[in-house]
Amino acid sequence: MAGGNGYSAADAERVSAVTAPTTDFTRPEAHETLSGGAGTFMGRPDAKAMSHPDATLDDKGVERFRLGFALFKKMWAQAPSSTEASDGLGPLFNARSCQSCHLRDGRGRPPEGGVDSQSFLFRLARSPANDAERATLSAHQRLNFPDPIYGQQLQDKGVTGLAGEGRPVVTYSEKTVTLADGDTLTLRAPHDAVTALAYGPLDPTTTLSPRIAQSLAGMGLLEAIPESEILAEAERQAKAGRGIHGVANRVRDPKTGAIVLGRFGWKAQNPTVRAQAAAALSTDIGISSPDAPDPYGDCTKAETACLKMPTGVQPRLGDTEAPDPILDLLTAYTANIAPPARREVDDTDVLAGKALFYGAGCTDCHRPKFVTARVTAEPQHAFQLIWPYSDLLLHDMGEALADGQQVGEAGGRQWRTAPLWGIGLAQTVNGYESYLHDGRARTLEEAILWHGGEAERARNAYAALARADRQKLLKFLRSL
Repeated sequence: MAGGNGYSAADAERVSAVTAPTTDFTRPEAHETLSGGAGTFMGRPDAKAMSHPDATLDDKGVERFRLGFALFKKMWAQAPSSTEASDGLGPLFNARSCQSCHLRDGRGRPPEGGVDSQSFLFRLARSPANDAERATLSAHQRLNFPDPIYGQQLQDKGVTGLAGEGRPVVTYSEKTVTLADGDTLTLRAPHDAVTALAYGPLDPTTTLSPRIAQSLAGMGLLEAIPESEILAEAERQAKAGRGIHGVANRVRDPKTGAIVLGRFGWKAQNPTVRAQAAAALSTDIGISSPDAPDPYGDCTKAETACLKMPTGVQPRLGDTEAPDPILDLLTAYTANIAPPARREVDDTDVLAGKALFYGAGCTDCHRPKFVTARVTAEPQHAFQLIWPYSDLLLHDMGEALADGQQVGEAGGRQWRTAPLWGIGLAQTVNGYESYLHDGRARTLEEAILWHGGEAERARNAYAALARADRQKLLKFLRSL
């Protein structure tokens, strides 16, 4: 359960000791292989390594996980359909199922080589235009303001009889980076555009924010971290004087209406696993749920053809296209995907790379470990030592990674620190590597070298290493 102090006074002392940064890099830390605590998946690190249930789930929990998975891979159909419990797709959408974007619960990729990608999309937003709109943002009534025609997300597909909104296009220019030892690396800088706009031009003030789908492992554990611990981490960073200033994104919970800490999404715009699932159902697939009840999803008033299409709401089943318990089961699935176990934790090069990772300042934002709260939304997540390598805070990542788009209290240069657990299995799980919010980085090294802003010092420390030491640091990352 997000929020609250999470611990007793006695717990707090124990937690402080166990989560203190290590200074001994000669051997693994206690429980370091257990990325997700007792629920860690300890099996074979193969293509399904990111799709296993929390190891501590009881029989009922496993049943709910499996039912949730069936819904996660469900292909929604256009209304009206003979399968009434499965219709309601769109009318505008990006994918027909959750799994279409999160293949094997892993990360997405940008469109490349003229081939579109279902796991990539453009978020659309403009800045507030007047005092009334600014007041709306301050009151957390909105995260930002959509394009007047195309809404908050570009849906590139439409149901039969309705054109998709447009096609996202990404082209790249190359730039060469020379490292301190003379080695060179080619980075690709993306250039984003939309073609084949079906309903008129975008508003001149609308910004495009490219996003790839994120890995889903461990989401319920991230929700179980006490809010007080995340906010305390922001205070520690500010006091350390190292130029790191992580801040929280405060957002409104769509279920309770409370203003709480954002944790999920590239800009920490969603506070809970349930909120993340509801938002994805609505904007990505066009399916309404109790927490996002509009059956037309992201269709705007200007898209009159969309608003004339039939919806999948079946009054005998409920007043939304995905009535309870569908959202509950999807939440149970995505909250209980187990992080995979660490590998090669006692390898001498991995340990040396870990020391270099710490020494470069990477852990200033990629905090290695937390302990979850005593009382959590999912009981099996309570009081677990976990190793997400994230502080869940927003950081200024520099102009090169900026999208110019405000999302709640997140500015155009700010991004949530991406959790690193499971990152070493990206190629194994998805068959490719694609990092950062837009997938521009094809390797972990490229991702590091794109870091700027608050992370520039750590980036430069990495670039200053000799090749052998860089390889050790990368081997450490591949062990996560």
